[in-house]
Amino acid sequence: MQFPSPLLQIRNTATRNTKLQMVQGFRSRKNPIKYSTINMTCVCIRAGQKAEDKFDPASLNDLLPLYYRRLFPHLQFYRWMSYGLSEPSVFTNREFSFTLQDDIYIRYQSFDNQSELEKEICAKNPSKIDIGAVFNVRPKDHRASTVMKPVQRELVFDIDMTDYDEIRTCCSEANVCPKCWKFMTIACKIIDAALREDFGFEHLLWVFSGRRGIHCWISDKVARYLDTRGRAAVAEYLNILISGGEGTVTKVNINTDRMHHAVKRAHRIIEPYFEEICLVDQDMFGTPNGLRKLLAMVQDEGARMDLDKKLKPHEGDSKAIWKAFVNFFEARRITGKNRNRKLRHVVEEVQLALTYPRIDINVSKGFNHLLKAPFCVHPKTGKVCIPFNPNVADKFDPTQVPTITGLLNEINAFDEKLSADGETERSRIKDYKKTSMFKGTVIFEEFLRKLEQTFKGKAILASDRKMEF
Repeated sequence: MQFPSPLLQIRNTATRNTKLQMVQGFRSRKNPIKYSTINMTCVCIRAGQKAEDKFDPASLNDLLPLYYRRLFPHLQFYRWMSYGLSEPSVFTNREFSFTLQDDIYIRYQSFDNQSELEKEICAKNPSKIDIGAVFNVRPKDHRASTVMKPVQRELVFDIDMTDYDEIRTCCSEANVCPKCWKFMTIACKIIDAALREDFGFEHLLWVFSGRRGIHCWISDKVARYLDTRGRAAVAEYLNILISGGEGTVTKVNINTDRMHHAVKRAHRIIEPYFEEICLVDQDMFGTPNGLRKLLAMVQDEGARMDLDKKLKPHEGDSKAIWKAFVNFFEARRITGKNRNRKLRHVVEEVQLALTYPRIDINVSKGFNHLLKAPFCVHPKTGKVCIPFNPNVADKFDPTQVPTITGLLNEINAFDEKLSADGETERSRIKDYKKTSMFKGTVIFEEFLRKLEQTFKGKAILASDRKMEF
């Protein structure tokens, strides 16, 4: 027996009032789910169909009310944005923006407390929530203010997979697969290490963007209060890639005898992945165009011409070409022909150029840049912008990120399985714990726990000082 798509049923057969009843019915924890259009999803899962394949962008506006009422972590989100109310107006002066149906964009939203924010989210059901800066005045009063300026904002990093299109061969544009996700794994490891070891930042939240990229939010107080120049300095420090523009290859130039310690650390992270990613998964040098790009990274024209002759016999074989490339420059080093500083670190330069994180530097520099909030649902893929652990980023699979459809299916299946145990037991379990969103929520909770310890420590210290005589 073949079942029709439950989302198609909702869209085609339900009136607006019926949809509202379904939302209210799904919302109620005391009321068992009795709507056939929702229950049909459980049948589909039992039949072995993947929830990810069931998402239909046209159904998003019907599903968001359920998601925001049952799954979105409103309390945890407020805990993050309020920073324990450790600073005056840190929450009330924060800008939020909502993107609504038909791309209606509402900026300069601000709220007095968690209840007000949650109420507005559940009333408007935005397809996207963006987080902005904390201003010197309440953003909702911006028209009445003559001088409105940002005073703090998390330092953020945005890495988009489309910036790897010149080198990845498995996918292009908005598509992402486990093979090209390995570039993101390297990006996480390099940036996370640099931010922690070189700048001393501790409170980093890594989030999958829902489609083709990752975001890093640094919430340390010193990071939040960096001005534009400070943000630019951090971003420039992490940006070692040189782009010559469209039609040229991205390069790295190490024009010193000794590599900077941050570059050396990045290379140590990259090296174990290089063969697997560049030579096997992406087969970067297996085509004439790939070979041309490799040769273009050699800055010395004479060496480039000699190298071309050495690589010609290995055309079509990325592994053989790379081995010949490394051997060529090793032989020059041994014979003393590598005195040219441009060629001293050419092997490391190529490895870095092909795998180093491609940061959107303007996002990091911008003090007032809006960035999509964690736990939003991407309107094209239906996937949740879920936090992940950078230390095990290589185990994260972007193709298996839960979709809004899959999550609601999981709640329904869980509740149905426990229906024999009675309503009381089912109502005690939080909805996110019934779904594959649980792991991402736990990572967010752990991030908040460590962040909040800094506020509590300061509060205890302030209290102790008051007790001094």
